[in-house]
Amino acid sequence: MQDKLKIAVFIDYDNIEIGVKTTLKGEFNVGVVLDALKERGDVVAKFAYADWGRNEQAKRQMAENAVQMVQRVISPRGDKNGADINLALDALEMAFTHDHINAFAIVSGDSDFIPLVNKLKMYGKTVFVVGGRAFTSTILQKNCHEFISFESLLDNEPRDKGHARPSRPQRPRPEPLDLAQAMPLVERALQALERRGAKPQLGLLKSTMLQLDPAFSEKAYGSSTFTDFIEKLQQAGYLNVTGAEGRYFIERKPAPQPERPPLKPEEALPLLRDVLEIHRLEMDAGVPAEVLAAWVAEHYPDFDCKRYGFQEFTELLNYAQDKLLVRIQPDEDKGLMVYLGAEFYPPADAEVLPAAPVLQFAEAIAAPKPARKRRRAQTVAAVTQTGGRRTTRTSRRKKSSSASAD
Repeated sequence: MQDKLKIAVFIDYDNIEIGVKTTLKGEFNVGVVLDALKERGDVVAKFAYADWGRNEQAKRQMAENAVQMVQRVISPRGDKNGADINLALDALEMAFTHDHINAFAIVSGDSDFIPLVNKLKMYGKTVFVVGGRAFTSTILQKNCHEFISFESLLDNEPRDKGHARPSRPQRPRPEPLDLAQAMPLVERALQALERRGAKPQLGLLKSTMLQLDPAFSEKAYGSSTFTDFIEKLQQAGYLNVTGAEGRYFIERKPAPQPERPPLKPEEALPLLRDVLEIHRLEMDAGVPAEVLAAWVAEHYPDFDCKRYGFQEFTELLNYAQDKLLVRIQPDEDKGLMVYLGAEFYPPADAEVLPAAPVLQFAEAIAAPKPARKRRRAQTVAAVTQTGGRRTTRTSRRKKSSSASAD
């Protein structure tokens, strides 16, 4: 029997708050995050990192939920990397010093925490990431054990929270994805269970799907529960479901061909790249995400991001950022701003020197010089031999001189 998870929660408040506000047009509610984590285990420690002097209103909801607030010290230049390092170091210290804590929840969309997630997994910890699909790095989403999307939490959030701001317009609920988008993942999970010889029960199927894709959520397909999701797939003719409620067994069956088959996420990038090239001059200073979406619709009237597996256009932008096509930056006044990515600014080519002279010079230095050594050896031998003869002649002259003198 698997031990119940003891979860430590680390909240990057500055990141999650501006992401929810600018991208999802909502307010961050720590209560719904903790409720979602309590469904997965016992929450035994809660920390939130921010410049709390600038977040007086947030301090109230943190205190109401017994979240320990850690003051973030930002450098005069506004660099917050040091604060992110503090969060990562505190999480690692807890992993070392508290053996009973076997799960960590990182509430942030910052890709800088990918090394932390990898290290915690290396130490055998279960890692949850809570963030928005539209502003959380897709690499971070797929690298944890389970990604909990804040969009689904906002949909379930009660509307009568005392700390909510009624003046902010409600974010429209995104349209659910087509069920056909989920079938490749479902089929992969069923194949994995078949190879293991395991019966594809409901709970086992979901856990396998999360292992293959931690970002999976049945709520993205308009289902409140995983059972509801499977029943919709059965009604659509994608699956056969047998057994009584609570002990469902799932098996594949030939699925009907959709009128417009789903496309892979990467297939949307060439279209987006074309639009960015057309409006490259306007993109130099950055544009709001809504403006870029309008340009895409203008140039490709039939474009539908849901066919590529994205509920919203901002999710496509987030995916494109991980591919270095764009760079997105939340702005409190302008919303989500989009800039050209590193792909449009390749590094300058280094000056290439002519190869032949360099090779010739290297060969000249490295080439052995046996002939010179032989000449030197011959010279030494000749001198030695000659010197011996000279010595003999000199001695004879001296003897002759001595004889004449006598």
